[in-house]
Amino acid sequence: MGFFLTISVAIHALARNKMRAGLTVLGVVIGIAAVTTMVSIGSSAGQLVQSELQSFGTNFMYVTGRMERRNGVRTSRPSLTESDVEAVGTELENVLAVSPLIAASKPVVRGNNNWQPKETFGVGVDYLTIRAWNLQAGTFFEDSDIKSGNRVCVLGYTLVKELFQTTNPLGETIRVGNIPFTVIGVLEKKGAGLTGADQDDVLLMPFTTVKRRIHGSTFDDVHAMFVAAKEPHLVKAATREIEMLLRDRHGIAAGEASDFEVHSAEEISQFMGTVTGIMTALLASIAGISLLVGGVGIMNIMLVSVTERTREIGIRMAVGAKGRDILIQFLIESVVLSCFGGAIGMSLGIGASMGATAIINEVSAGSDWPVVISIPAAITAMLFAAFVGMVFGLYPAWRASRLDPIDALRYE
Repeated sequence: MGFFLTISVAIHALARNKMRAGLTVLGVVIGIAAVTTMVSIGSSAGQLVQSELQSFGTNFMYVTGRMERRNGVRTSRPSLTESDVEAVGTELENVLAVSPLIAASKPVVRGNNNWQPKETFGVGVDYLTIRAWNLQAGTFFEDSDIKSGNRVCVLGYTLVKELFQTTNPLGETIRVGNIPFTVIGVLEKKGAGLTGADQDDVLLMPFTTVKRRIHGSTFDDVHAMFVAAKEPHLVKAATREIEMLLRDRHGIAAGEASDFEVHSAEEISQFMGTVTGIMTALLASIAGISLLVGGVGIMNIMLVSVTERTREIGIRMAVGAKGRDILIQFLIESVVLSCFGGAIGMSLGIGASMGATAIINEVSAGSDWPVVISIPAAITAMLFAAFVGMVFGLYPAWRASRLDPIDALRYE
C-alpha cells in the first residue's frame, strides 16, 4: 500500500469516530495551548524588560552605598559624597556624564490640588542626558541653579496632569512641602517602568536645593550617582574605573569589601533576561506535562481502536497487507490525531497569549506589554506533538501489526 493511500485510510478511520477522536486530542490541545501561551507571555515579558532598560540608555550605570540588612530590612549605607561625584565626572576617561541623586518625599500642592509624586529627586544638570530623557516643553536647570540652590523644578507628565489639567505649567508656582518652586520644564511621557510603576509621576529639582531647603542638611553626602559611559561598549571599562577611583578615595585596602556598589544597565539586562528565561522554561515545562497526559490518552484510545478493528486488520492481512503496513497505518492515525490537536492548541495558545497581554495592559495602568508570538516555540510544540503521537502510538501500532490473520478473522 502506498504511503499517501495509507494516510487516506488512516484519516477515514479516524473520521468514523469524530467524537472519540476529538476527546482523545483534548489533552494535546490543552498542552500545546498552554506551552504556546506561557512561552509567548514569557517572551513578551523579556522584550518589555529589554525595551524598558533601553529607555535608561545602554551606557547607563548607577552607584549606591553598599546594601546592608538591618532588622530584616535591606538598606543602603551612606558613603558617597558630592566630591566623589565631581571626581567621577572629571577624572575618568570613559565617563561621559555624571549626576548625583538625592531622594525626597514631600507632597506637592498647587492651589486646591495636591499630589504625592512617586519619585521626588534632587539631581544634577546632566541627569536627562544620562537617562536618555527629553523635555516636552521648557528648559532644564543649569549650573547656576545648582550653585545657588534655586527653587526651580521640572515635572513629569503625570504630575502636570494631576496639578494643572489643561493649564500650561511653565512659569507657574507649586509648593513642595511648604517651599515654593517655579516650574521651568516638562518631561516627555515615558509610561510604565519594569515594575509597572508610572515613570512620569516624578518631580526633579537641583540636588543642592533638595539637600539645603527640603532636608535642611549641610553635609556633603548624596544618596547615589547616575553615570553614563561615552559609548555602550565602554560600560565595563567605566565600571572598573569608577570602582578603582572610589576605593582609592575611600581608603579601602586590597581585599576589603567596597562601601559602595556599581550596577549597569547591561548587568540588569542580563540578570532580568536570565530570570525571565528561567520562569518561561519552568512554566512551559509545567504546561508540557499535559502533553504527556494527552499522549497517554492517545495510546489508550488507539489500543481500544486496535481491539475494535481486529477483524478489519485480519481482512487487510488476508488480501496481502503486510505487518509494516498495519503498523504504519495505526502510527499515522496516532500522529494525525496528535498533530490535529497541536494545530488547534497552537491557534488557541496564540489567541490566549494575545488576550492575556491585553488584560495585563488593561489591569496595569500605563503598562505597554508587547504582543510577542513565539513562532519557534509554536513550531517546536507542533513537532513535540507529532513526537508524542508517534511515541504513544507505537505500542498500539505494534500490537496491531503482530496480530495473527487467522485469529483476527475469527475475532467477534
